[in-house]
Amino acid sequence: MPQYIVTLKDGASKAEIEESKKHATEQGGEVTHEYNIFPGFAVKFPKDSVSTLESAPHVSSVELDQEVKTQ
Repeated sequence: MPQYIVTLKDGASKAEIEESKKHATEQGGEVTHEYNIFPGFAVKFPKDSVSTLESAPHVSSVELDQEVKTQ
């Protein structure tokens, strides 16, 4: 399964973060990391179901986790 970075809306509470993580796991995902620098988490999630993550009420964006390189 591909891994995604889920960013929650600014000001998301701890309860909203937990609710979003629960939603992701209930839809077949596996949370692999929770970020502290911004409200969000990484999740392995079925590619064909990613729209369910994007439509969750507290989610701002869902991006494919990929390697970033500098020159």
